[in-house]
Amino acid sequence: MDHGKSTLADRILEKLGAMGVRDKRDQTLDTLELERERGITIKSTPIRLEYTRPNGEQYTFNLIDTPGHVDFNYEVSRSLAACEGVLLLVDASQGVEAQTIVNAYLAIDNNLEIVPVVNKIDLPAADPEGAARELEEVLGISASSAIFASGKSGIGIDEILEAVVERIPPPDGDPEAPLKALIFDSFYDAYQGVILFVRVLEGRITKKDKVRMFVSEKAFEVDNVGTFTPSLVVGDSLQAGDVGWIAAGIKDIGDAQVGDTVTGVERQTKTPFPGFKLAQPVVFSGLYPTDTEDYRKMREALEKLKLNDAAFSFEPETSEALGFGFRCGSLGLLHAEIVQERLEREYDLDLIATAPAVIYRISLTNGETFETQNPAQFPTPDKVDLYEEPYIKLSIMMPEEHVGPVMQLLQERRGSMITLNYIGKRVELLYEVPFAEILYDFHDRLKSISRGYASMDYEQLGYREGDLVKVDILVNGDLVDALAVIVHRDKAYSLGRKIVDKMAEVIPRQMFAVAVQAAIGGKIIARATVQAYRKDVLAKCYGGDISRKKKLLNKQKKGKARMKNIGTVEVPQEAFLAVLSSDDL
Repeated sequence: MDHGKSTLADRILEKLGAMGVRDKRDQTLDTLELERERGITIKSTPIRLEYTRPNGEQYTFNLIDTPGHVDFNYEVSRSLAACEGVLLLVDASQGVEAQTIVNAYLAIDNNLEIVPVVNKIDLPAADPEGAARELEEVLGISASSAIFASGKSGIGIDEILEAVVERIPPPDGDPEAPLKALIFDSFYDAYQGVILFVRVLEGRITKKDKVRMFVSEKAFEVDNVGTFTPSLVVGDSLQAGDVGWIAAGIKDIGDAQVGDTVTGVERQTKTPFPGFKLAQPVVFSGLYPTDTEDYRKMREALEKLKLNDAAFSFEPETSEALGFGFRCGSLGLLHAEIVQERLEREYDLDLIATAPAVIYRISLTNGETFETQNPAQFPTPDKVDLYEEPYIKLSIMMPEEHVGPVMQLLQERRGSMITLNYIGKRVELLYEVPFAEILYDFHDRLKSISRGYASMDYEQLGYREGDLVKVDILVNGDLVDALAVIVHRDKAYSLGRKIVDKMAEVIPRQMFAVAVQAAIGGKIIARATVQAYRKDVLAKCYGGDISRKKKLLNKQKKGKARMKNIGTVEVPQEAFLAVLSSDDL
């Protein structure tokens, strides 16, 4: 959702003198190299700012720049818990997008004051009044309260700063009460241990204070406290209303959980902050080190990344083809991709990622129910009473002219329409779709057929009955467990055909023909053949009787048949990668 949040934050930083000439660059608050390359915000970044009004009154602002993409929604929800109000940005040319609605409702649920800002009003295709009207129609936010601005040229920055002072309430909280601070983010520092990002709700915290975590019940002595510029700046203390960081020599990553409350050892708060609803990973894929020696290093890297990204989960798993690795859970495909890239860049790992999968629920005839995304745990049909797959409620916003092709795409993905709403010149489509159907290339296809104008958001609906099958892959008649996939019966043939064709391309040729087959149970649904090397046994026959040639060819044929019976086909690592990696499915 590129509405210009980070660019607008740049102009606010410039206006308040928080960005020196040497520090000046675009998207200052996008601190990860990956964010700057992709032009998206992945991590929420806090910063402390000082604002002096024209009448001389001074104010301290704590600003948090949040992501907009659906996969990083958990970052937004955690940041909102630390805030009193939000600037809700809408692109003047694109209007209200699916994700705008979701984030606005998150702010409303947190009882936050919303200041609507219509950004990019200097674009040629801008329609600021139309975008403000959409805010009123969709979210019920008065169009008259919207501020028209441009993050690129700095229009409207003064009005935004004044609106923050006038409309967003100051934080309440007694600085003399026992300490109560919410942990809303954290990361691991090699020298200071775990650095906690906190919002102090009550009390104060200074160096040498003894603090205690509510969940782990561990006590620590504070080494340093400070604020953000957005880099860490050491200060003397933090008090009620402040957003800052704490270093307390926390070495064990499990001792500091996002959403936990920090309080004093001697004077404890009676009621901890309610915390956050834990993020439930919905997309799972395997990550394996290409060098098995890196397994321990990878585990440490995952633990440190988990600290900085609470929506991510992992557990060890082994694969017949790829060795030891981890089954990693994330909130979506982009999230999974970012996790892999961060591991490779920040921790110097070389990784292999398998194709992503969702969790299926299976009810057995003996009354047991279990969940799995691993085809190896998929029971035979005679033991199964009911297969269920996760569904999502998908919301897509787009210009009216793209409705037809988008509906056709959703039809292909087994979607069923809930409703179609007209909002000004734009259309909102609501569909119920099996989650597995949007995993691979759905977002790319959607952007392609809508020329980039469609935006999507989704929420989990739970499980529904599905006609699921396990597609096995056989090479020379032998099952290859690592390549089995779970898929809806309607899609089994097309996926089986893709896999066998890919395998036939990458398996090296043998002295005999090798059959690569896709099967459901005992029924073959697709086949491809790796052609054999063929020696020209007729090379020494110059003319003569045809029976001599037939004899030589039959002898060769029998030899190949015998070789096939006793020969084994070694499937190379490249073949597994070609099929297991998400790029080719």
